Amino acid sequence: MAGGQERILRTRIRSVESTKKITRAMELIAASRMSRAQARIAGARPYLRGMERVLADVASDGTAPARLLGVPESPVHIAVVTIVSDRGLCGGYNAFVLRASERLMNTGESAGRDYTVTSAGKKAIGYFRFRGRAVAHPFSMPDAPTYEHARELAGTVVPGFMAGAIDLVQLVSTRFVSAGIQTVETRQILPLPPLGAEAGSGHPRPGPNPPVVAVAGGAEPATAHTPEEEAASGGSRAGYFEFEPAPEELLGLLVPRYAEAALYGALLEASASEQIARQRAMAAATDNADDLIKNLRRIMNRARQDTITSEIMEIVGGAEALRAGAGREAAKPLDFQVEERSA
Repeated sequence: MAGGQERILRTRIRSVESTKKITRAMELIAASRMSRAQARIAGARPYLRGMERVLADVASDGTAPARLLGVPESPVHIAVVTIVSDRGLCGGYNAFVLRASERLMNTGESAGRDYTVTSAGKKAIGYFRFRGRAVAHPFSMPDAPTYEHARELAGTVVPGFMAGAIDLVQLVSTRFVSAGIQTVETRQILPLPPLGAEAGSGHPRPGPNPPVVAVAGGAEPATAHTPEEEAASGGSRAGYFEFEPAPEELLGLLVPRYAEAALYGALLEASASEQIARQRAMAAATDNADDLIKNLRRIMNRARQDTITSEIMEIVGGAEALRAGAGREAAKPLDFQVEERSA
């Protein structure tokens, strides 16, 4: 029995070692993809910030259509865009986003609102199907999202919003803050969030142009003028603007582009967050495999010691039996003498 247990433990150790090699390789792959994803986020953010500054300048004159800006008071038809991954093995990354989406829709439906789901990531399809909720527009989530993927996502919600069939477009995804911090957030994409801050997040958005302040020695503005200083300060250029075409028409052209840029940024942040979550999960799996191998080897060594002990006891017992048998054969047989008595 002990020998059979040792063979079973050897087989389990080889299996765990093979799994450890896989998890270690997946951890290294996720780490390399994470660094590239962070570089893509840094490259895409200036475009989104520039788009926000332009929209802030266009909306600063107060002539923009009301339904394109601000937070709707009583939206009825709402489109929810959920971004998860195609694969698992990334800890609770998918579960956190999907549960946040489900809570959002359950709360809204209790208030009489209607929701349409657009998902990026195959994990959302099975999750919502199991709960009896259909995904109207399912998409895959690539490891390296491109702007075309964001354009496809925006194409499912922007036309309906511009036509008035959708009152509000909300995004549920993971915001990448740093390599150590990723948070699940619900953000408003359309209408344009308030100019003070993005809805659902604490990140500021540029407001209207600051006034020109006269200082001693001339009428030089108190704000930065050079593009480098504006980029460093994150503000917009001071002064007055004339728009061609009119601000209303210009917003109608820029709002879809802004939705595409916002979704593209969300895809990049979700991709980086997924790789970080997968790296952590695979690192934990590798550590657990090391612990399991150590425990199995300890148990196998004990089983081997039991086997060796049993064999030694059998050998000693056999030797004692042979010694006892040899002693019986060498012993002198008893000689019984019968004395004859004469009558």
